[in-house]
Amino acid sequence: MDIDEQAIDEGLYSRQLYVLGHEAMKRMAASNILIVGVKGLAKNVVLAGVKSVTIYDPEPVEIQDLSSQFFLREEDIGKPRADAAVARLAELNAYVPVRNLGGQPGKEITVDMIKGFQVVVLCGASLQKQLEINDWTHENGVHFIAAETRGLFGSVFNDFGPKFTCVDPTGEQPLTGMIVSVERDKEGLVTCLDETRHGLEDGDFVTFAEVQGMAELNGCEPRKVTVKGPYTFAIGDTSNLGEYKTGGIFTQVKMPKILEFKSLRASLKEPEFFITDFAKFDRPASLHAGFQALSEFKAQQQRLPRPRNAEDAAKVVELAKKLDAEIDEKVVTELAYQATGDVTPLAAVIGGFVAQEVLKASSAKFMPMVQHLYFDSLESLPNTLPTEADCQPIGSRYDGQIAVFGKQFQHKIANFRQFLVGSGAIGCEMLKNWSMMGLGSGPQGIIHVTDLDTIEKSNLNRQFLFRSKDLGKFKSEVAAAAVAAMNPDLKGKISSKQEPVGPDTENVYDTDFFAGIDGVTNALDNVKARQYMDQRCVFFLKPLLESGTLGTKGNTQVIVPHLTESYSSSQDPPEKETPSCTVKNFPNAIQHTIEWARTEFDNQFVKPAQAVNAYLSEPNYLENNLKYSGQQKEQIEQIVSYLVTDKPLTFEECIVWARLQFEEKYNNAIRQLLYSLPKDAVTSTGQPFWSGPKRAPDPLTFDPNDPTHLQFIIAAANLHAYNYGLRGETDPTLFKKVADSVLVPEFQPKSGVKIQVNENEPVNQEGNTDSSDLGELMKKLPPPSSLVGYRMNPVEFEKDDDTNYHIDFITAASNLRASNYSIKPADRHTTKQIAGKIIPAIATTTSLVTGLVCLELYKLIDHKTKPEDYKNGFVNLALPFFGFSEPIAPAKNKYGNTEWTLWDRFAFNGDPTLKDIVDWFRKEHNLEITMVSQGVSMLWSSFIGKKKSEERLPMKFSKLVEHVSKKPIPPHTKHLIVEVMVCDEEGEDVEVPFLVVNL
Repeated sequence: MDIDEQAIDEGLYSRQLYVLGHEAMKRMAASNILIVGVKGLAKNVVLAGVKSVTIYDPEPVEIQDLSSQFFLREEDIGKPRADAAVARLAELNAYVPVRNLGGQPGKEITVDMIKGFQVVVLCGASLQKQLEINDWTHENGVHFIAAETRGLFGSVFNDFGPKFTCVDPTGEQPLTGMIVSVERDKEGLVTCLDETRHGLEDGDFVTFAEVQGMAELNGCEPRKVTVKGPYTFAIGDTSNLGEYKTGGIFTQVKMPKILEFKSLRASLKEPEFFITDFAKFDRPASLHAGFQALSEFKAQQQRLPRPRNAEDAAKVVELAKKLDAEIDEKVVTELAYQATGDVTPLAAVIGGFVAQEVLKASSAKFMPMVQHLYFDSLESLPNTLPTEADCQPIGSRYDGQIAVFGKQFQHKIANFRQFLVGSGAIGCEMLKNWSMMGLGSGPQGIIHVTDLDTIEKSNLNRQFLFRSKDLGKFKSEVAAAAVAAMNPDLKGKISSKQEPVGPDTENVYDTDFFAGIDGVTNALDNVKARQYMDQRCVFFLKPLLESGTLGTKGNTQVIVPHLTESYSSSQDPPEKETPSCTVKNFPNAIQHTIEWARTEFDNQFVKPAQAVNAYLSEPNYLENNLKYSGQQKEQIEQIVSYLVTDKPLTFEECIVWARLQFEEKYNNAIRQLLYSLPKDAVTSTGQPFWSGPKRAPDPLTFDPNDPTHLQFIIAAANLHAYNYGLRGETDPTLFKKVADSVLVPEFQPKSGVKIQVNENEPVNQEGNTDSSDLGELMKKLPPPSSLVGYRMNPVEFEKDDDTNYHIDFITAASNLRASNYSIKPADRHTTKQIAGKIIPAIATTTSLVTGLVCLELYKLIDHKTKPEDYKNGFVNLALPFFGFSEPIAPAKNKYGNTEWTLWDRFAFNGDPTLKDIVDWFRKEHNLEITMVSQGVSMLWSSFIGKKKSEERLPMKFSKLVEHVSKKPIPPHTKHLIVEVMVCDEEGEDVEVPFLVVNL
């Protein structure tokens, strides 16, 4: 499989390509990586798609390697580690050969063995060995990374050579915007259109396009920006350029950055620290000395310090003090205590981070870490620290974790009961971490996992528990089986489900279900499901671990009953919507034409077929549905057209239909717009109408030899044929021949057509159609009884199937409209992301974020009670940036003298009457209930009138709910959540918690 130049498999790498881009991935595909020491990071490098990965690790597998080595099994004990891991790594990605460099046990890597590699990674190597290898790589232009994890501590060192070029330091999309003026002087002040912030920073570079007058700026060499204000920036001397007239778009240009790395030898004396947690600002210096002291201790004693052994730890501290007298002795003592520890979540954090650094070294995309990283999660230790005796190895696969947490805590981990919601990217990593930790493997333990999804090709690039042979199977089942194979202690301990969480499955995830778990971990990909799970956890008082990723960005949030706010307490700002008039008539960016094409797709191939089917299957469809829509005429016309007048009987007729669609959308509609608003039109103030963001369009003339024109016809005809169950065609000559022979009626513009120019104008509605017209139309509709059993096939949008013409149609439709408006077209890959709203994703971020979540899980298992014990995290691997903060406490409210938060509620048992509840509030809290509601039903209020009131107050609560909602309460419902409005004696409204009425 060593192919020098191969096309990138967009099906497999789809989500990662949206993070890295084609250029970076091509550079990666030329990089051979050597990893010395089998550690978890190899997985992410193989998944990402480099040219080859070679492993050197001839040491025999020992039982404690299984604490974090998910590619080793018990039957591998005694075999060389690389032999055991290579075959399983190779399965991850057919495009990346994984080789074993062989070697003899006890023999460390040498300089001769590392020639021919572009990146060398040393995991857990001695300091002497790191120095020897790095001295050579620094001189010979090879990128070098050293990483090690010791219990809850991790360290990474990068040296990418004395001159390393980073082509894109942030990975953010280049900023772009419209301009309205450029001064012609020494400063060259540029002003942006109508109060849109440019977002540039001093030192950024920009170039221009479509500037009229000062045309020299178009496509100019990048000019350096000085920011003058949120809407203005200066580009330097423009005095020798033409006079600016109008128009123009600026685009930021990413400029390469040259970085100078020091060798490890030089860095040990003058380290440059990358801070991962500003609350531990002074810790890196202590750990810098501590890790060196650890290496020295091992060289002297031929072993690592024993777990929690005071004598060994004192020696390490003494060695560290020789290097730096200022060290924090407590931290270095813990490092020595945990030196033999191996904790999966920490390995996942460091492994995910280092894998991204490998990709940076081989692709030059994103900013490398400069140069030493020290990370720790000491706050994950139990409040009651384990004793030395409790941390001794017992010959089990969990010895690496026991060395840090002790046997008693291992017992707690094994008997924890957890519910994982989702088994996609985050879910796979989470289950892998849990299986290594032994979570839920004890007699009381269990893991529930649910996911309604099946496995598809684009998942395989980061959902690493799945292989090509699993395509089409349920994610939750395959994932559960895969991790039980990693750790047989989990056999029979994972219950996998396909029911999604939501109001409809509360009979599955009911009171008994929640009573049987200790906590919930979300691995979801949408906000709605996250908010629902959050609401359930608040109700059942369960802790929730929440996380998400977007490309190289990731965040984690820990939610603890009574201690922190909940997920729904804070919300992201809503996404910016494009005004509909912009999409309909005045697009100025490719996003607008893609949005238009995505709507066209629904309007042509989804909605008409659904309307026809509804007309044929729902009695009185027309009377019930169209009466209120205000668009009766259009909708009946559409049904007549799709069912009678334009119903195709052959595929050729579908091609004719597609050709007429082309004419209508890209020629007639544009000519109509220009008839209503000619290119020389002016506004009421005499300004040219077509200026600024409004680009004047030009109609297109159909040309069968233009690939985009033909692509539109091919995709539209095939989708139209699908609606009618006709067989499609692919031969371009057929499409050319038929499309060319179509007689296209001459276009006559209509006068008096009102164009919606801005968002607040009403959309042009045809006046109320004369009912006799409607009657004539209705006569053309065949009665549903004459077409019994006939149905059309509405298209179901599926972005990841490259043979179904969905993205082909949207790409062609969008690019044709872009050429109407002289907007630069977008390729299929870009169109697919925007139309399919695809979230960019890469395995490195997922691995790291999941590691951070599991470091919080240790704290939940320990039942920590102080907010400062927990951490919410935010990372961006591109920059690289880590930020941690304490969770926010829940907001406090008050009634009378009682403080309460979102975690509090009033509970009523035994299905009381409404009157019981009203009286209880009056008697206990001196509060008057003014309104009672449950779900969407208003059950009672102080103004519903005497008769209703007298009828409802004495009713049992469950009867009242059934009476008002006119629906029986489902048999699995054990409680009702009720909201009340109350006021105090002065008649002032008072906020109170919700009520739980137990039936």
